[in-house]
Amino acid sequence: MTDPDRLKRVDALLDDVLPPPPVRAKLRLAAGLTQQEVAEAVGVKRLAVARWELGQTHPRRPHRAVYLHLLNRLAERYPEAAQADEGMPTPASEGGAG
Repeated sequence: MTDPDRLKRVDALLDDVLPPPPVRAKLRLAAGLTQQEVAEAVGVKRLAVARWELGQTHPRRPHRAVYLHLLNRLAERYPEAAQADEGMPTPASEGGAG
Protein backbone atom coordinates (compact mmCIF):
# COMPACT_ATOMS: atom_id res chain seq x y z
CA MET A 1 0.00 0.00 0.00
CA THR A 2 1.27 3.49 -0.85
CA ASP A 3 1.67 6.16 1.79
CA PRO A 4 -0.33 9.25 0.63
CA ASP A 5 2.07 11.56 2.48
CA ARG A 6 4.99 10.18 0.49
CA LEU A 7 3.11 10.79 -2.75
CA LYS A 8 2.46 14.38 -1.70
CA ARG A 9 6.17 14.83 -0.94
CA VAL A 10 7.10 13.48 -4.37
CA ASP A 11 4.59 15.80 -6.03
CA ALA A 12 6.04 18.73 -4.09
CA LEU A 13 9.51 17.90 -5.38
CA LEU A 14 8.31 17.82 -8.96
CA ASP A 15 6.29 21.01 -8.61
CA ASP A 16 9.28 22.80 -7.06
CA VAL A 17 11.50 22.78 -10.19
CA LEU A 18 12.72 26.19 -11.26
CA PRO A 19 13.24 27.00 -14.93
CA PRO A 20 16.86 27.36 -16.10
CA PRO A 21 18.50 30.64 -15.01
CA PRO A 22 18.35 32.30 -18.47
CA VAL A 23 14.61 31.59 -18.68
CA ARG A 24 14.15 33.28 -15.31
CA ALA A 25 15.67 36.45 -16.75
CA LYS A 26 13.65 36.14 -19.99
CA LEU A 27 10.42 35.89 -18.03
CA ARG A 28 11.26 38.94 -15.94
CA LEU A 29 12.24 40.97 -18.99
CA ALA A 30 9.13 39.89 -20.90
CA ALA A 31 7.06 41.37 -18.10
CA GLY A 32 9.10 44.56 -18.08
CA LEU A 33 10.20 44.02 -14.50
CA THR A 34 13.51 45.04 -12.99
CA GLN A 35 15.56 42.82 -10.74
CA GLN A 36 14.84 45.30 -7.95
CA GLU A 37 11.07 44.94 -8.43
CA VAL A 38 11.33 41.15 -8.33
CA ALA A 39 13.58 41.32 -5.28
CA GLU A 40 11.12 43.53 -3.41
CA ALA A 41 8.19 41.27 -4.30
CA VAL A 42 10.06 38.13 -3.20
CA GLY A 43 11.63 39.71 -0.12
CA VAL A 44 15.32 39.53 -1.01
CA LYS A 45 18.06 41.87 -2.19
CA ARG A 46 18.48 42.67 -5.88
CA LEU A 47 21.84 40.88 -5.89
CA ALA A 48 20.10 37.62 -4.96
CA VAL A 49 17.84 37.88 -8.02
CA ALA A 50 20.85 38.67 -10.22
CA ARG A 51 22.66 35.59 -8.91
CA TRP A 52 19.57 33.39 -9.41
CA GLU A 53 19.31 34.57 -13.01
CA LEU A 54 22.99 33.85 -13.60
CA GLY A 55 22.76 30.42 -11.98
CA GLN A 56 25.38 31.33 -9.38
CA THR A 57 23.00 30.57 -6.51
CA HIS A 58 19.52 29.17 -6.11
CA PRO A 59 16.67 30.54 -4.00
CA ARG A 60 15.99 28.78 -0.73
CA ARG A 61 12.80 28.44 1.23
CA PRO A 62 10.68 30.46 1.91
CA HIS A 63 11.83 32.74 -0.93
CA ARG A 64 12.01 29.84 -3.37
CA ALA A 65 8.26 29.23 -3.16
CA VAL A 66 7.45 32.91 -3.74
CA TYR A 67 9.94 33.19 -6.62
CA LEU A 68 8.64 29.99 -8.20
CA HIS A 69 5.08 31.30 -7.94
CA LEU A 70 6.13 34.53 -9.67
CA LEU A 71 7.92 32.63 -12.44
CA ASN A 72 4.95 30.32 -12.97
CA ARG A 73 2.57 33.26 -13.28
CA LEU A 74 4.93 35.01 -15.70
CA ALA A 75 5.20 31.82 -17.76
CA GLU A 76 1.41 31.73 -18.04
CA ARG A 77 1.35 35.29 -19.36
CA TYR A 78 4.48 35.05 -21.52
CA PRO A 79 4.71 31.43 -22.73
CA GLU A 80 7.20 32.34 -25.46
CA ALA A 81 9.64 33.61 -22.81
CA ALA A 82 9.24 30.39 -20.84
CA GLN A 83 10.77 28.33 -23.65
CA ALA A 84 14.38 27.25 -23.12
CA ASP A 85 16.72 28.10 -25.98
CA GLU A 86 18.62 25.26 -27.62
CA GLY A 87 21.82 24.53 -25.74
CA MET A 88 20.41 26.04 -22.56
CA PRO A 89 20.98 23.87 -19.49
CA THR A 90 17.98 21.98 -18.18
CA PRO A 91 17.11 21.76 -14.48
CA ALA A 92 18.56 18.22 -14.43
CA SER A 93 21.88 19.35 -15.91
CA GLU A 94 22.01 22.45 -13.74
CA GLY A 95 23.04 20.55 -10.63
CA GLY A 96 23.43 22.02 -7.19
CA ALA A 97 21.04 22.31 -4.29
CA GLY A 98 18.03 24.57 -4.24
